[in-house]
Amino acid sequence: MDPSAPKYFTIIDYVIFALLLVASMSIGLYYAFTGGRQSTTREFLFADRSMKCLPLSLSLMATFQSAVAVIGTPAEVYTNGTQYWFIGCSYILGLLIPAHIFIPVFYRLHLTSVYQYLELRFCKAVRICGTVTFIFQMVIYVGVGIYTPALALNAVTGFHLWGAVLATGLVCTLYTALGGLKAVVWTDVFQTLVMFTGQLAVIIVGVQQAGGLSETWVKVRDGGRISGFDLNPDPTVRHTFWTLGVGGVFLMLSLYGVNQAQVQRYLSSRTEKEAVMSCYMVFPCLQVALMLSCLMGLVMYACYGNNSPLEQQYITSKDQMVLYFVMDMLQNFPGLPGLFVACLFSASLSTISSALNSLATVTIMDLIKPHCSMTEARATLLSKMLAVSYGIICLAMAYVVHLMNSSVLQAALSIFGMVGGPLLGLFCLGIFFPCANSIGAVTGLAAGLLISFWVGIGGFLSRMSSSVVPPFNSTNTVAAGPDNITIIDAASRPVGLHGFYSLSYMWYSALNSSTVVLIGLIISFMTGRTKGDDVASGTVYPVVRTARSLLHKLVEPSACCTSHPRHKVRR
Repeated sequence: MDPSAPKYFTIIDYVIFALLLVASMSIGLYYAFTGGRQSTTREFLFADRSMKCLPLSLSLMATFQSAVAVIGTPAEVYTNGTQYWFIGCSYILGLLIPAHIFIPVFYRLHLTSVYQYLELRFCKAVRICGTVTFIFQMVIYVGVGIYTPALALNAVTGFHLWGAVLATGLVCTLYTALGGLKAVVWTDVFQTLVMFTGQLAVIIVGVQQAGGLSETWVKVRDGGRISGFDLNPDPTVRHTFWTLGVGGVFLMLSLYGVNQAQVQRYLSSRTEKEAVMSCYMVFPCLQVALMLSCLMGLVMYACYGNNSPLEQQYITSKDQMVLYFVMDMLQNFPGLPGLFVACLFSASLSTISSALNSLATVTIMDLIKPHCSMTEARATLLSKMLAVSYGIICLAMAYVVHLMNSSVLQAALSIFGMVGGPLLGLFCLGIFFPCANSIGAVTGLAAGLLISFWVGIGGFLSRMSSSVVPPFNSTNTVAAGPDNITIIDAASRPVGLHGFYSLSYMWYSALNSSTVVLIGLIISFMTGRTKGDDVASGTVYPVVRTARSLLHKLVEPSACCTSHPRHKVRR
């Protein structure tokens, strides 16, 4: 088969893709006409607070396991090796901290929106600032999330671009608006199973095409794609153990600690204990998703070696590599390309539906209800209309993304990470520092966003203007047996403002959240810190008391380990 020849779907592939959309729509219709028929905001937005931990954990994982990750992670591993796999280390603290700090605080306050916490802790202005920032973040991200997989599919298979965009966007909008959070969660469960099945099927067939497990291992090992621990502390290096394992913790906290889409799922749990358990159960789900994506990248390398389809100009973007691999290597297996495309769009649908539901929630709860009194039926109808409206807005954003070139598209993708860090810092300022006041919170958020966009956009423009020299956030790796040795050329290390701009994107959340906390505390002390009596009950996590209690348990000898002195019995 000519590798440069165009590749097309078969009838079976189209049928499998259509079945995914029909099944997702059916789940939405089922919950629209059963139970309470989504007649209250409690049911539509919070699933009657009746969800169990297993479906919630799969939904929590699926929400941010987007199509961008499904096609991006294998391409990253194919190009740079398994160093990215170490981001799995950040999942430990990135989920333990939300489970034991954020979830108890939010759940016990009986919130309707995570940004309601900001009003309880600070004031209404801080709540509105947080809400507007979140809306801006999610609309852009969803537009990119709809368009990116459709564009890759169109480039590789000739699948109609706007047919894919409209099919996924409209189906997702309809089942979200009709079935509410219950439909979103259960379609996430179904789509997660489809996603895992599609990736696993591609890996199994790909290993066979590469010559078996042992041959696959030899090829990726000899090709230097099995990375060891890169302990280089340089924060400008794109991926090291520290950037992934430590910087990734802050990214995880911004996603699983304070993001409305995730907190809304915690609040829909039957009990606080189940909310915490669902957070625990996300850990193995995320590890499985990461493992499958990384294994797919290794299998791609075993099949292609250094003859990258991108270098051979069979494709025009690294984002198209995974779909090209599926269509090139697996086209002789009818239905398998369609199964993987169903897997890809399952990831896209889960992200879009979660975003639409959370956008409708914050808009009705944070921007409309506090200012307009309305009946429960009217509020529910308005929530459904908002879900549809945001779906249309996100489709329009997908068209805006279409008008951009690829480099601007990458900049749009990074906005999601640049906005998440300041929001994390805002919540940390309120939860961990009782002295912080509302002026400090607003000023800190503004400073965090300013630094975030300055570093992110400045770094992007800096790399564009210096395309002649190697990019600053890259490392040169030399294969040395099973490990990769990172070599940093001192002459090429960026200095001054370029060094600031070349900070690895994995540190963005840490830098931005720290900026918010630092500036927020300084301004709070300058304008008069909040006194303990003025802090609303339950809005601050007792760090000192918890640390003292934990220390007491660690140093106090347990009863079973202490020996009681024996008393002599007088005769």
